[in-house]
Amino acid sequence: MWKIYFHKTLMMGALTSVAAFSYAQETKKDTIKTNDVEEVRITVGSRNKSRIVTDSPVPIDVLKMSELAVSVPQTDLTQILNFVAPSFTSNSTTVADGTDHVDPAQLRGLGPDQTLMLLNGKRQHSSALVNVNGSPGRGTVGTDLNAIPAFAIERIEVLRDGAAAQYGSDAIAGVINLVMKRATNKFDVALTGGGNASDGSNDHRGGWDGTKTQLDANYGTKLFGNKGFLNVTGSFNWRDGTSRATDFNGTIFNAYNSVERVALASGNNITSMFSNINALSTTQQSNLFNIIKTSANQVGYFTSAQQSAIQGANTLSAMQSALKFDTSLDELKARGLQRRDFNMRVGQSRLSSTQFFVNSEYPINENNKFYLFGGYSNRDGNAAGFYRRPDQSRAITSLYPNGFLPEIASRVIDYSVAGGFRGKILGFDYDLS
Repeated sequence: MWKIYFHKTLMMGALTSVAAFSYAQETKKDTIKTNDVEEVRITVGSRNKSRIVTDSPVPIDVLKMSELAVSVPQTDLTQILNFVAPSFTSNSTTVADGTDHVDPAQLRGLGPDQTLMLLNGKRQHSSALVNVNGSPGRGTVGTDLNAIPAFAIERIEVLRDGAAAQYGSDAIAGVINLVMKRATNKFDVALTGGGNASDGSNDHRGGWDGTKTQLDANYGTKLFGNKGFLNVTGSFNWRDGTSRATDFNGTIFNAYNSVERVALASGNNITSMFSNINALSTTQQSNLFNIIKTSANQVGYFTSAQQSAIQGANTLSAMQSALKFDTSLDELKARGLQRRDFNMRVGQSRLSSTQFFVNSEYPINENNKFYLFGGYSNRDGNAAGFYRRPDQSRAITSLYPNGFLPEIASRVIDYSVAGGFRGKILGFDYDLS
């Protein structure tokens, strides 16, 4: 919600008018009365309430999770920040190896390693993943924010501009401080679910995909002697993958793959012989060429010109040239396959996660407290790489005649704990952790 105040401008205008009138009419009695200036407030349509702390000496945004829970259609910490903090960016990637499972988080467009992440004011450790692909934050290591359940957070503080300079060079972009819940005598449970239904779902075949179910629970209680607090959060998440790929329309099979299929049916693995052709004797090379030519004669859709080129090839270079033409349409029919069978998986990864976090504090005396917080996160993910098509050299067609789609399975285990004492000694504040 945007709020514009006019009362200061109106006050200055009123005082200026009084001064001008008095100067021009010095001999007359001033009959102007001072009127109370009302505060004029204009509200401009916006779904986001003001999040800027105006009474702070440093530029800081404070985002209350209790408000975001009912106004933001997101449950992941990175996506919540992406939705409400203009300077924050975190995009899920696809076909980017490990980055499919750990979302890089950035402030002001700078690298993930230039944003300092704090949990209860303490530095949070970085992820073990180095972004080495063409994804945001390439070559950097950031903090995995999705290892922390949003349900465990009470508020998010974002320090911007020069306010972050006090934290050093790893806070050039800014500082994000996640403040955990401290509530007691309260039990909260949230069950959320959703998915995507559109014509683009499931490789543009329609229907549902990306179904997500999340169960969160939070409980807080007082500790011994009805002092301090212990706040515990559990989060369980199940997410299906999505794919927005279209049917692949490039070359899938060439003439070599066609000949190889026929040769394999006869018990001849020409790929293993071709890969070691320089180690074959002259007789063995001649036998290989004979197998290729015999198998080519059994491919019914080769034209007479194509057959002639294959049968007349007596050198390796001539044979390779004769077998490189595209046979995708005919070979797909021969193998009972469709182009969609060779699509990549372009979309979010599959995910299941279990997370437990604890925040606690106990007063030792009037001026000193002991605190302990931390958590454990276990996430299993599944994404995919580029399809290894049969016509490509990186496909092992002797084992996978139709090529294969490599899957990238991940297990991200993240845990941390911080504890210490804080209070006052001889009038000085201290914090040992």
